[in-house]
Amino acid sequence: MLHQLLNKFDVETVSAHCDVPCGIYDTTPAQIYALSVLRFCKQVDELGEDKEDHAKFSRLVSEKEVHAEKVKHEIRIIWGDYFKGDLLTKYSDIHEQAHNIMLAGSACKQSLSVANAEKLVELVNKFAETFWDSKGVETYRAVCPYPPAVETVYPKLG
Repeated sequence: MLHQLLNKFDVETVSAHCDVPCGIYDTTPAQIYALSVLRFCKQVDELGEDKEDHAKFSRLVSEKEVHAEKVKHEIRIIWGDYFKGDLLTKYSDIHEQAHNIMLAGSACKQSLSVANAEKLVELVNKFAETFWDSKGVETYRAVCPYPPAVETVYPKLG
């Protein structure tokens, strides 16, 4: 019913985060997606040869590709909407960082390489350090408390 009501108005459907802009930016989603890509690649390496493993393989590959694309999406938003003006001058390597994440995300979509996924996690960690630095927030690295149990960047908050 709501859909029918909205169709009576000349409303264009949009989807974005966040062209208003809301001003809420955080690298955490990209980091979680990158960790998921790595976890999926490692899970593929652990599979056997029975039917259930074949089915799981299909699901893992599908989700790995979705999450790799989500990494790219989240980074593009921060890079394109948040980093501008003086921040581009101060963080002159941000374009290269974002571009390298795009390439690494694509490499992860194209393969099941744990090494590619580890590279993606590290590039996103570096981007997170730059992002939090731009906000004047210190960061620290710690091993995440869940698989794949690798070093992750966290902001030091209050």
